[in-house]
Amino acid sequence: MKILTGKTALVTGSTSGIGLGIAKALAQAGANIVLNGFGDADSALADILATGVQTMHHPADMRSLREIESMFTAAKAKFEMVDILVNNAGIQHVAPIESFDPQKWDDIISINLSSSFHTTRHALPDMLARNSGRIINIASVHGLVGSAGKSAYVAAKHGLVGLTKVTALETTKTGVTCNAICPGFVLTPLVQKQIIDLANAEHISLDEAQARLLGEKQPSGRFVTPEELGNIALMLCSPLAAEMRGTTIVADGGWTAQ
Repeated sequence: MKILTGKTALVTGSTSGIGLGIAKALAQAGANIVLNGFGDADSALADILATGVQTMHHPADMRSLREIESMFTAAKAKFEMVDILVNNAGIQHVAPIESFDPQKWDDIISINLSSSFHTTRHALPDMLARNSGRIINIASVHGLVGSAGKSAYVAAKHGLVGLTKVTALETTKTGVTCNAICPGFVLTPLVQKQIIDLANAEHISLDEAQARLLGEKQPSGRFVTPEELGNIALMLCSPLAAEMRGTTIVADGGWTAQ
């Protein structure tokens, strides 16, 4: 069903992985899409155009306030307003705190957390004026639990869950909602790099490294897919979720049930 026809969704970090999976799901439901990211933009645009909606790509660096503002200006020039904001952009770096590169800490906090504040403050005025809008923050199971070596990522994702709750409370009397999705392991480029690093460090095969990575955390033994997360995002954009406010929807193969 084309329940989002006439709406526009801006999805950060959406030229591949989770972001592209969510963008596709929203496009299939009729939403026009603003893509963002440094991946293969031409391929992502083709995927979205194949659904029959309009789309555009903006290469804003999520560390730059000026570029984030430029992205919203361009989106509004083409589509009038952003009805759905999906904050998905993220990077990762793994190291013990004592040897964690300070610049990588700053970049992770900026892209994984601060950018969501800046996109939200740009999107909210129009949403509130129309008394309608959806903000979806792609947090992580690491917004709920910790893992050694991921201090910046865990701090940023915990912060994003907190930002979700505050945004929801500040809009609770309106038609705007804000919720978070917390995936476990998804086979994205970020996770693939972790598998490769583990294989190299332990001198094991990629298949063994993948099985070990999942086995340590995700009892189902399988990755969450971008398509599954796209369907959750679509539900949050539907009338069914009108009174879901400040929630965290966990899709983690049983990780946090342990």
